[in-house]
Amino acid sequence: MTHRLTVIGTGYLGATHAACMADLGFQVLGLDVDKTKIARLAAGDLPFYEPGLEEILERNLANGRLRFTTSYEEAAGFGDVHFICVGTPQKAGEYAADLTYVEDAVSSLAPLLHRSCLVVGKSTVPVGTAERLAERIALLAPADGDAVLAWNPEFLREGFAVQDTLKPDRIVAGVPADQGAAERAEKILREIYASMLAEGTPFVVADYPTSELVKVAANAFLATKISFINAMAEVCEAAHADVTKLSEALSYDDRIGGRFLGPGLGFGGGCLPKDIRAFMARAGELGVDQALTFLREVDEINIRRRIRMVDLARAQLGGSFVGRTVGVLGAAFKPNSDDVRDSPALDVAATIRAQGGKVTVYDPQAMGNARRVHPTLDFADSVLDAVRDAHAVLLLTEWQEFKDLDPHHLADAVAERNIVDGRNALDPERWRTAGWTYRALGRP
Repeated sequence: MTHRLTVIGTGYLGATHAACMADLGFQVLGLDVDKTKIARLAAGDLPFYEPGLEEILERNLANGRLRFTTSYEEAAGFGDVHFICVGTPQKAGEYAADLTYVEDAVSSLAPLLHRSCLVVGKSTVPVGTAERLAERIALLAPADGDAVLAWNPEFLREGFAVQDTLKPDRIVAGVPADQGAAERAEKILREIYASMLAEGTPFVVADYPTSELVKVAANAFLATKISFINAMAEVCEAAHADVTKLSEALSYDDRIGGRFLGPGLGFGGGCLPKDIRAFMARAGELGVDQALTFLREVDEINIRRRIRMVDLARAQLGGSFVGRTVGVLGAAFKPNSDDVRDSPALDVAATIRAQGGKVTVYDPQAMGNARRVHPTLDFADSVLDAVRDAHAVLLLTEWQEFKDLDPHHLADAVAERNIVDGRNALDPERWRTAGWTYRALGRP
């Protein structure tokens, strides 16, 4: 059976999913209530940076497999599989997730489902949400329809979203308790992901709550691993040890492994911080908050890295930023992205400015977003312009462009040769040999 897909929500997740599903050969209609966003996507203009995605978007617009709309009526009539890909941001002033967009999407779509279809949630939601949404669909869907809900969490890494969509390391299908509905949902999802399953991608079928927990549990584990090595960096600094060598030695242990064991400034972005906080909030609602108490310390370790970075930079400048110029390399929360949500780099830059420093920031892709979030910072169009006359240079996002920098080339531009490596991305000896004072988090 050839399925026609709609993707509701065309932000980072939705735009990626829509374009990649079209590239697999499906007819896809992307829907969003934001008319400006839809107009940009329909013109082949990707509203964010993601390597390789714009080419896929343009290709499938040109071949007619991908279209965009703002009409729920059009989407309901077009597709027999509807993916919910809207955002679930952190509530203002709370840890809990804001489910407004998910609930609005379901409430808008369900009354229009006049035929047999599958609604597939991909958004990251607190456990228990799918069951509640399934009940709402059953309540709102017309009598002549036959809509079933499945939950199919996403596991995208920014900078690798195309690869993670087309060649995922696993597919999780959360299906209803009713056996007939469960079999139908599983069958349709297997048909949609047939090309990936043929290549050996694991397919895990679970109930609603388990499928919802998979994503947040994975993010909680990842955040814990990152914060663990950064906690070790704190100990290493106190003991005059080298956390990069410690991490290397740990990585050879098969039980631990080296992935995401890189010490540095910590994590940020629109997923990890808010997801672990929402996980803690939901655990509290379920009466098992003690089970996730450790995540509070994971979060606090992560924030302490930013404070420590500011302290280290200030120490390099004799104890004060006042009257001093700081060149900041990096604004995105990670390389290969223009996402500045909860960016450690911008947090550090803004803190230094608030403490009296003159701060100039450069990032290969995130300049526009950074300017909107922190308009009071100064921004440059190149590395050299960012570090010109600087008394200290801070590497805060590990773009390859920064890792490849020639310390001799930068030396003539700065006022003083001080560099603080917030990502442990540079070769200390190379920079010291070129006359720089090199400092990094967790290293002597």
